[in-house]
Amino acid sequence: MDLTFDLGRGPASFGHRFLIGLQPGHVLGDKDKRLLSMLKPAGVVLFRANFLADAPYQDWVESHARLLADVREYIERDEVIISIDHEGGGVLRPPAPITPFAYAREWPRQAADVGKAMGIELRSLGFNVNFAPVVDVNSNPANPVIGQRSFGTTPQDVVPAAREFLDALQAEGVLGCPKHFPGHGDAAVDSHYSLPVIDVDPKTFRNRELEAFRHFNDAGTRMIMTAHIVISQIDPGIPATMSKVILQDILRKELGYEGVVVSDDLGMKAISERLDKPETTTSITNAGCDLLCMCAYWADTEIILRMIDHMSAGLKAGVIKERALEQSFTRVAGLLSDLPNHKVEALEEETFQRHASVAPLRARSLPANHGGATKI
Repeated sequence: MDLTFDLGRGPASFGHRFLIGLQPGHVLGDKDKRLLSMLKPAGVVLFRANFLADAPYQDWVESHARLLADVREYIERDEVIISIDHEGGGVLRPPAPITPFAYAREWPRQAADVGKAMGIELRSLGFNVNFAPVVDVNSNPANPVIGQRSFGTTPQDVVPAAREFLDALQAEGVLGCPKHFPGHGDAAVDSHYSLPVIDVDPKTFRNRELEAFRHFNDAGTRMIMTAHIVISQIDPGIPATMSKVILQDILRKELGYEGVVVSDDLGMKAISERLDKPETTTSITNAGCDLLCMCAYWADTEIILRMIDHMSAGLKAGVIKERALEQSFTRVAGLLSDLPNHKVEALEEETFQRHASVAPLRARSLPANHGGATKI
């Protein structure tokens, strides 16, 4: 089935706007099958629970290959985003022998080597998108969610390493996605559980948070992920994912970014409680968010059907413009047409031995909840 812009196909008319995080399990569940078949989404996001983790490497790789084949069968399209969060440290999804790299904070001088190694390993598992690097400047030492995931405490620390990582990852055929725009590093609460409000003056915001992302507005950056945060002196009370000021005025116009904008997981508590309101879907759409990510860990992915009802109603009422949907479709379709369809295949043991020495994860750097790895 070709990806076409056609508002007369029911729920599938809006399917290109969604990335669906699969239900736990190494095979597709009934809910996943229903949503993939009904919506024909842009793609899927996999988590640790989607791998047959306790099986030998060859066995879980074969199981994983079957899962991806089933995803494409139900979407009825070869051009599919197969995505994952694979940063290092506590944000690692695939099981052994996939290399457990350290947090980004520990390898800024090895960023290119880590990016290359991650690219080789993720490509072997059929992934064509990795939601990394973290481009947030870790400006608040008490930040509970960024911390060691960031390359450093200034844009000068972050930008060179993040750029080298991104270029090396993409050279191996895996698209990177800098995150979390406009910058999550000064947050004092975790957006997985509540909505951070960052009260930073506009000058500091531009010279610190925005300065890091300013270096990722070129053709080499095809995707950028939003943050569910409020920058109170920029757009009071409005999460960045829903903010026209942040996504249109700043990201598109001021920074000149022309690629795909993907939301952080809409199931996160920072924004999920707003999803019952039609105006939330309207705001996200009108702000210019092209891809809406909804993952099963935090929420019922069937909320997507309610959001599609809201989109359809907003379109009929004139509060959502068809032109905005068409522009998002064009960006997403262009991305899909350029993404490779990697064959899943096991790597040689020597490859893992070589990668293991690059930036190994040490137990002392792990968070208490390592293993679940649910952060995006």
